[in-house]
Amino acid sequence: MPPCDFVPEKYDSHTYEQMLKIRQDNVFPSLLTWYKKPLLIHQGHMQWLFDFEGRRYLDLFAGIATVSVGHCHPKVTAAAQKQLGRLGHTSNIYLHPGIQEYSKKLTALLPGSLKVAYLTNSGSEANDLALLIARVFTHNNDVICLRGSYHGGSPYIMGITAIGKYKHVVANGANCHSTMLPDVFRGPWGGSHCRDSPVQTIRKCSCSSGTCHANDQYIEQFKDTLQTCVPNKVAAFIAEPIQGVNGAVQFPKGFLKEAYQLVRERGGLCIADEVQTGFGRTGSHFWGFQGHDVIPDIVTMAKGIGNGFPMAAVVTTAEIAHSLTENLH
Repeated sequence: MPPCDFVPEKYDSHTYEQMLKIRQDNVFPSLLTWYKKPLLIHQGHMQWLFDFEGRRYLDLFAGIATVSVGHCHPKVTAAAQKQLGRLGHTSNIYLHPGIQEYSKKLTALLPGSLKVAYLTNSGSEANDLALLIARVFTHNNDVICLRGSYHGGSPYIMGITAIGKYKHVVANGANCHSTMLPDVFRGPWGGSHCRDSPVQTIRKCSCSSGTCHANDQYIEQFKDTLQTCVPNKVAAFIAEPIQGVNGAVQFPKGFLKEAYQLVRERGGLCIADEVQTGFGRTGSHFWGFQGHDVIPDIVTMAKGIGNGFPMAAVVTTAEIAHSLTENLH
């Protein structure tokens, strides 16, 4: 690995064996560790992590797409220290300059009328709120998601998380419906021209210029879901611009644009889950949905928004946001 001038502090906590025992006795077992001998990470600096014995690792994982600008980035650390030294918490019933300043800067990065933000603590909470907003605004109840989607683990959001191992045998997410995933690599349709990435499929594509047979087939499946699984009116359609937990799945070009139109024809709102794709993660755009030439009605975000701090947000239009407030009062 390339050299690193940073010298980590000396580790001065429990031994590795004691840490394993504490983990076994005092931490919920569903919080799994990986590997036979999981790493005991002691300190981080930018792209580097250091274990309790001082070994250095190049972090290519970024805490599941969370630490977007590096561990203990000096600019982020300085801002956090400054704020904690000034004010740690107050109620939203009062004004605080940081919230207004941040909301203005954040919404300036979004297109169209997406100018109103609601700050939350996690991606699950953000998606939970997004569904509530959509249902209150449209006066409809049914929500459509894509199979293979991961939108969080709360009981409410589990209904739109369509990966079996993340679902539990409890009542969850009523009136949520999953439709076929337009996966050009593992799905029944797809070829080499369906997406920009050459590794998305090994199958050849015989479509003429400007057409996509795979997209047409997946849209037909989407229409079938609309015709058979939901009422004439729906509340929302939620999708990640690129699926994350299910394996970085890219959709055929044009799929989201057509799906958004079909949902809006039924009175529904379109929600872009940018928890893993937002804040420049896709490389070409700041938001993943921009690669699909669409503008959602609601955008949810987390992970990279806080660089490891428990922070998330829902951004929508003033019209939609005000409708929620009116219903609360």
